[in-house]
Amino acid sequence: MAAEKTIMRPSSRPSVRPALLTHLVRTVRQQQLFVPGQHLLVAVSGGPDSLALLSLLHRLARPWRLTLTVVHCNYGLRGAESDGDELFVYTFCRERQLPLAIHRPMLVKRRQRSSLQAIARDARYGFMKQLAHEVVADRIAVGHTANDQAETVLMWMLRGAGMTGLAGMPYAREDRIIRPLLAATREEVVAYLDDEGLTYRRDSSNEKPLYHRNRIRKELLPVIMRLAPAAVRVLQRQADLLREDEQYLTGITNNLVRTLVSHDPRGVQRVDRQAFIELPVALQRRLVRAILQTYDEEGRASSLRVVESVRRLLLKGRSGSRLSLKQALVILDQGSVRFSPGAGGDHIPPIDSVQGKEVALPLPVPSMVYWSRTNQQIHVQFTMRHAAEEMGRAPSQGLAWFDADQFSEPLLVRAWQAGDRFSPVGMKGESKKLQDFFTDKKVARHERGKVPLLVAPEGILWVIGVRQDERFVVRGGTTRCLLVSVSNRASEKE
Repeated sequence: MAAEKTIMRPSSRPSVRPALLTHLVRTVRQQQLFVPGQHLLVAVSGGPDSLALLSLLHRLARPWRLTLTVVHCNYGLRGAESDGDELFVYTFCRERQLPLAIHRPMLVKRRQRSSLQAIARDARYGFMKQLAHEVVADRIAVGHTANDQAETVLMWMLRGAGMTGLAGMPYAREDRIIRPLLAATREEVVAYLDDEGLTYRRDSSNEKPLYHRNRIRKELLPVIMRLAPAAVRVLQRQADLLREDEQYLTGITNNLVRTLVSHDPRGVQRVDRQAFIELPVALQRRLVRAILQTYDEEGRASSLRVVESVRRLLLKGRSGSRLSLKQALVILDQGSVRFSPGAGGDHIPPIDSVQGKEVALPLPVPSMVYWSRTNQQIHVQFTMRHAAEEMGRAPSQGLAWFDADQFSEPLLVRAWQAGDRFSPVGMKGESKKLQDFFTDKKVARHERGKVPLLVAPEGILWVIGVRQDERFVVRGGTTRCLLVSVSNRASEKE
């Protein structure tokens, strides 16, 4: 595809400082994004946002003594269109005598759940960081606008994100990446390009409703803007406000990590339980998330579900209780909680007796725990009955439904104890000693301690994989269910 021509303004036209340039300079100074005399690496796709950013920085280059290096990534995903983008950027830079680095990465899908867009983004940022190091660039400038920020905030809002997600993208990241146009709208960008007589490229993949962000951009945001025309500005300002709050709370959390968390050379971290309990709930969650993040290979934050399962263990668990997570193994040890690495691997310490006492695993809803005695993962979640029925899976050895209004929390998974009784389904409500039930089912004595029990304060809900308790089964009037599924750990490995 032939490159689009760049139209230059007539030289006789009076030189007036564009409003968008004034806006960018104000943002740069307020956010301290860069200073005169620095070297900027500028990411340019050829689209309106990145092209406007490069044009504006090129205007600033002489008065601010800036050194600019342009980088363009051609993934080849759109065939001739991708090559046309590359040629367009090349021509633009050649006409302005700007150095250009072109990168044509081979995209390799490493993670099963990674989208092609995410893989391309990782490749792009990885190359830019490497190039910035090689050319000794002080900053990496990208062309995100207030519209991108609004889309990001909406996307995280729909995912149920907390303050970190709703704070959106920062103006500057710790890895030297800056967003000088983040306070400017796309309409302002396009108006600038039109006034300057600059053409730009359009990415056809941005029009396809295949990606979640595209649907937010093309379907959701226009509806919101009809209701509130200033929605983009409002969402962008909201992100700014929340980011300031987030930065403040992050500073407090970092101080808590320094004062409350001890480390040893093996990667084990300990937190004083009483000190944790005395913290506000918001800081409890942040402290747990900060600790778990240190065990994630890619530094990703844990979900609220995982954080809550750890928090409840600290608040309600008994000494010796443990929680096996993908990131780490969490063990409640008398007055402290211990986090250790590698719980998601193949060598998890067995869940057996601790100092002669039977272990009970807290099972907050929703969550998952690992019962090593039978090599099983036990998942629990609340759901409405109609939703459970729509799943089309009938109760079985690996799946059970319970009437959620017939029992209370906290739930536990534990081994049987002397004196345990329950009312097995099929016995018309009659109570039976669990020891006698095992005898009737011909469960050998040495095997009985391995069978996990799902237990509520009101009694045993399920001898897992064997028999439910009649008192808690789903009946005609049940509206809310506890859904419990059990799977062998080996089947969960990718």
